[in-house]
Amino acid sequence: MPSVLSAERRAALVRDLTDALGDRCSTNATQLEHHGHGESWHAPGQPDAVVFPLSTDEVSAVVRVAARHGAPVVPFGAGSSLEGHVNPVHGGVSLDLSRMNRVLRVSAEDLDATVEAGVTHRQLNKALANTGTAFWVDPGADATIGGMAATRASGTTAVRYGTMREVVLGLTVVLADGRVIRTGGRARKSSAGYDLTRLFVGSEGTLGVITEITVRLFGRPEAVSAAVCAFDSIDEAVRAVIQTIQFGIPVARIELMDEVQIDAVNRYSKLSYAVKPTLLFEFHATSDAGAAEHATAVQEIAAEHGGTEFRWATTTRIGPRCGRRATTPTTRRWRCAPAARHGSATCACRSPRWPSASWRPSASSRRRARTRRSSATSATATSTSTSCSTRTTRARWRK
Repeated sequence: MPSVLSAERRAALVRDLTDALGDRCSTNATQLEHHGHGESWHAPGQPDAVVFPLSTDEVSAVVRVAARHGAPVVPFGAGSSLEGHVNPVHGGVSLDLSRMNRVLRVSAEDLDATVEAGVTHRQLNKALANTGTAFWVDPGADATIGGMAATRASGTTAVRYGTMREVVLGLTVVLADGRVIRTGGRARKSSAGYDLTRLFVGSEGTLGVITEITVRLFGRPEAVSAAVCAFDSIDEAVRAVIQTIQFGIPVARIELMDEVQIDAVNRYSKLSYAVKPTLLFEFHATSDAGAAEHATAVQEIAAEHGGTEFRWATTTRIGPRCGRRATTPTTRRWRCAPAARHGSATCACRSPRWPSASWRPSASSRRRARTRRSSATSATATSTSTSCSTRTTRARWRK
């Protein structure tokens, strides 16, 4: 569909946006085409201009300009939408928030974080790598947190960790007239006023532009177990899932694939799964024994409903072999995370490289460490300490 703006109004709009943002307002044909569609099959549109704000104040300025000229505003994140959310069917301004990509605050003790709308799912979890926490809402694509909140995204982990509706604690939103409001808060228990946060989560940009999000975090599991099980019919598979949830087994992920999908997976990935309706499970636990208990319980339920070829495996997630339990207040059962930077003499848990007299590297490890140090000394005027990271401590540790 053509733009709702006349040529004169479009020129005035672009002029005012350029005055506000400079070269971060673009009418380049490639940019207009890129921001005219997502990943859906819907017919693309074409915006009149694309802008790249860097702050909430700049988003507010853009929205005020658009309101003055009667131009539609379409927020744009990673462009991974499958439902046509970002298609500017009436032209207007495509508001690209991808450059608002700062992690503003992480509170591992309180299990929450505040990020700008352009931070992606993968970027947030990378920032949380050394905190013992994670953001578990996983829509599959590396979507932006702002886009996930606007579309109330869910994903494969919703069965245990919930959707964006449950994990968003607060928002900063720019309304259609440019005003900025803040909703919700970090307090878990609050009954004051309207629940505006839930109103904006899932509003798909129709009520305002989300610029900052406070989200709930979760501890990282120490053991992760994955399982796969085939069934003769979809009905049997669904009944197994229902009973699993009714029994309160803490399943982190459950995915159902029919025989057509399994056949496609086999062909594409050269696998040999039985071409039947199949359930994929993932279990998160505090130990290998806990993960095994969950998998065994689900295996028994699946067998009652005709499940066959139940296979599972457990991976223990540990730190870089420093041997110390984590000092993170969130979960002290975790081993320490990698060092913050290469060359650091301590791990992320701030323990020394050799935690106690009972922990020492093997002789071969010490020889390799001496070789690395001597090489570094010859290459530069100074030497650096070997960091407690997976890059420099690949040797086996022993007591």
